[in-house]
Amino acid sequence: MTLKIAVVGTGKVARNNYLPYLAKQPDTTLRYFSRTPERAEDCARDFGGTVFPSVEALLADQPDAVLVLTHETQRADATEALLAGRPKRLFFEKPLVAKNGQAHVSEDDFLQARSLLQRAEAIGSETAMVFNYRFFAQTQRAQAILAERDFGKLTQASLLVNYACWSHCIDLLQLFGGRAAEVAALAGTTEHQGALDLSGAFRLENGATGTVLGTSGTKFDHSLYELHFAFERGSLHFSDLDGPLEIWDHATRYKETHGLIGNHSRWDQYRLSFEKSLAAYLESIRQGAPPPIPGRAGLEELQFEAALRRSVALQRPVQVQEELGLLLPG
Repeated sequence: MTLKIAVVGTGKVARNNYLPYLAKQPDTTLRYFSRTPERAEDCARDFGGTVFPSVEALLADQPDAVLVLTHETQRADATEALLAGRPKRLFFEKPLVAKNGQAHVSEDDFLQARSLLQRAEAIGSETAMVFNYRFFAQTQRAQAILAERDFGKLTQASLLVNYACWSHCIDLLQLFGGRAAEVAALAGTTEHQGALDLSGAFRLENGATGTVLGTSGTKFDHSLYELHFAFERGSLHFSDLDGPLEIWDHATRYKETHGLIGNHSRWDQYRLSFEKSLAAYLESIRQGAPPPIPGRAGLEELQFEAALRRSVALQRPVQVQEELGLLLPG
């Protein structure tokens, strides 16, 4: 079985994070479309594959999956054009939709993303998300520990996050604790690199409570995020892309630290997480199985962000599922 993988958007994200791995797969062939044909031609030269002059021509080739790797500000328009051609599968970069960039996600972004996924569902197009932070070594180890040691349900969480990692970390919150029930938020008054800080308190559907702060004020040579998750019988702390995972186990009364061996940078970890994410996604196609991370996860992340923005605008708590429902099956 040879997989036809189409790539829409051939900028730095595609070149650096996706194509090096995809080009090495013996059962995968690549095809490209870009609004800038020269970029697509460069990718075909460097990684192999075929360039198509239009979305219509690309989809007429019946790819097994289309990777939507455009800039987030262009992703909604690209998806609109793709859905017209009824693709089999769509795989999205994060965030799912962000018309004004990932530091400025709005309620309208959530509503548009919801409409796009509803349309995909109606025509039978399977959707998936990258959310490669789920494939970091720390995240996978944490999931294994939670399963093996029965830490119980999430009870509290605290997130301090640079907007560069914002959607990923909200996804991790919901991975460990489930969907939000209620959110109350405030916006800062001082811009950092063109974006205001956004702070919120939340309650999840499982009863867990916590706080979240998004900012562009943290430096890239410092930790890009600090995540604390408290469970009924233990706690986890994540620090940055390649920082240690700290575990407090109530049963053993030990604190454990799991860290990468020296001489590994955050960008080594980052690159490898894309390979793991892509490997899992390609295998799901080969096996005819559901994607490892469904498109719904991307909508749930935007739902959380939309609730924060609505709370800021209306100056009141937001009942997330009642006011901003997903309106998707399941």
